[in-house]
Amino acid sequence: MRFKVLLTGQALLDMDDIIGYVRSNDSPAAAAALATHFEKVLGLLESFPQRGNVVKELASLGIKDFRESLYKPYRFIYRVTQKFVYVNLIADGRRDMQSLLSRRILGSF
Repeated sequence: MRFKVLLTGQALLDMDDIIGYVRSNDSPAAAAALATHFEKVLGLLESFPQRGNVVKELASLGIKDFRESLYKPYRFIYRVTQKFVYVNLIADGRRDMQSLLSRRILGSF
């Protein structure tokens, strides 16, 4: 079964910000390559969303609805429903993820 992958508005901004940063601070070619890798991660979610790990920072709070896929150092945080994969957050995993998840994921509960 194929899932439809949907990025929240904030996840789209995350992706644009990351790729824009790489374009400005590295090169347009590096940004294009990163965008291609991001597309591959999102494409894999269409077929295999359950392969992602439960987000450990949320699981420690008893929230096991969110999973993550990685393209190191980037983390794609998402939730799977019957037909959809909702990507809520794309972030550099070296950030303070506990604070970021608290604001972005827990703030929506």
